[in-house]
Amino acid sequence: MPIVLRVPVKPTPTTPKSATGPVALLVGTRKGAFIVRSDRSRRTWKLSDPLFLGHIIHHLVLDPRDGRTLLAAARTGHLGPTVFRSTDFGKTWKEAQVPPAFPKVPEGQKGLVVDHVFWLTPGHRSEPNVWYAGTSPQGLFRSGDGGDTWESVKGFNEHPMRQQWTGGEQDGTPDGPKMHSILIDPRNANHLYIGMSSGGVFESTDKGKSWSPLNKGCLALFRPDPYPEYGHDPHCVRLHPLKPDRLYQQNHCGIYRMERAESRWVRIGDNMPKQVGDIGFSIVLHPRDPETVWVFPMDGTEVWPRVSPGGKPSVYITRDAGKSWTRQDKGLPKSQAWWTVKRQAMTADAHKPVGLYFGTTAGEIWGSRTEGGQWGCLVRHVPEIYSLEAIEL
Repeated sequence: MPIVLRVPVKPTPTTPKSATGPVALLVGTRKGAFIVRSDRSRRTWKLSDPLFLGHIIHHLVLDPRDGRTLLAAARTGHLGPTVFRSTDFGKTWKEAQVPPAFPKVPEGQKGLVVDHVFWLTPGHRSEPNVWYAGTSPQGLFRSGDGGDTWESVKGFNEHPMRQQWTGGEQDGTPDGPKMHSILIDPRNANHLYIGMSSGGVFESTDKGKSWSPLNKGCLALFRPDPYPEYGHDPHCVRLHPLKPDRLYQQNHCGIYRMERAESRWVRIGDNMPKQVGDIGFSIVLHPRDPETVWVFPMDGTEVWPRVSPGGKPSVYITRDAGKSWTRQDKGLPKSQAWWTVKRQAMTADAHKPVGLYFGTTAGEIWGSRTEGGQWGCLVRHVPEIYSLEAIEL
């Protein structure tokens, strides 16, 4: 039976104007972070010197509410998991005074310990200093002071069903289970979605005090029940700001779309070519068209090699919300390109036509100024890329 949201919502935002200025790419890698800046035409790109060289940077994100504050989710050799903050667009950085951390438990008991901070999301535009962070193992944290101090969202982290939802610390991705895809309804700061690998998609309508699974219709072939209430492995979940009741996800078991009023995921990846499949990590939405979506397929067969199918990388686009898909590989390697794109490492700018960008596990950044019609390599020889965010300068 569909769940009826009983929270007041504001009108959906109007379509934003196209951007016209230079673009910057915020790059998180296995060995540090970089900023890549373009000229106004997006033809020439310049790579910065590394930031946090040698540290794992899982996510580097700009606060769109002020255009200058950057947060970096870092795992450092001597400090462990933490968050760094810059209020001058990366010129200077300070570590968070209180990074995300689960509460200590009494001596002799085993509690949760943050291995790394994985995902960062700026809060609702009505809450200018709020940020959310997702961790490994699956934890949700909130900052009310711009990322300087973090507190546990107890409604999830201490929920009596948390362990059943997540399957425990042994379940998850090869480098640990993760909380990711923290989404905020642009109409209502209290309405949140999260994705967990593993665990599934969950929803809160009271700013994280209570949570409900939102996985109906989504396949989980690795579970005894292939359509369980929870225990799924969404790789990346996106909400379109112009149509906030529509969600897309790239899942361990396919590509899905949900119309929130129906409360059921529909597998739109069945329309992908069978020889390519619909398995991947990242999914990107067109900033002005909720019908247009891009994915980057990878080989998810047998031992899950996590490379481009057949060593032939390609992006696929749908312009009709998943009814049909078109291959976009012009300019990409035609063979022997054995890499993939991680869940946070594909992004779009706000220009017209839209610029698309992805970072690879081989340390390359590829871009297209024509919405995927033609690709070129912008950057080579950086470390394995974990995240990529396009921002307008």
